[in-house]
Amino acid sequence: MATRKSGTPSIDIGISDGDRRKIVRGLSELLADSYTLYLMTHNFHWNVTGPQFNSLHLMFMDQYTEQWNALDLIAERIRALGHPAPGTYKAFAGLASIAEVEGVPGATDMVRHLVAAQEAAARTARRAFALADAANDQPTADLLTQRLEVHEKTAWMLRSLLED
Repeated sequence: MATRKSGTPSIDIGISDGDRRKIVRGLSELLADSYTLYLMTHNFHWNVTGPQFNSLHLMFMDQYTEQWNALDLIAERIRALGHPAPGTYKAFAGLASIAEVEGVPGATDMVRHLVAAQEAAARTARRAFALADAANDQPTADLLTQRLEVHEKTAWMLRSLLED
């Protein structure tokens, strides 16, 4: 077993250091998108008004709770690959593809913002999946497949609210 200068054993899980760095970058971007999506959804849960208040309030709660639980899974996979997980607003702002929403939009616009954010998170997960797949990293690929399923299904459900 090889060790680093610090005496900590180096990681030898069958994925090269370079591939682990690439995968961690992709996971870090997904973590940033996921945190931004979590915060947006929780904000909308607090601030939604109008005739659909009750149904959207409850739907948003289910969605932000699911997002919150996913954050830990993504961050722990980054740690398992031997890197620190980003965990500050500054780090997330530099990594996220989802922009924050200013002010308090109306309920329909909240749904539109969430569709776009869910789809953005799916695109980020899909890019990371390609890296994990190329490196033969099944645990990360499995995590990303699960995240893709959630983001695509949630986007579809939200998009359905916008149809006539």
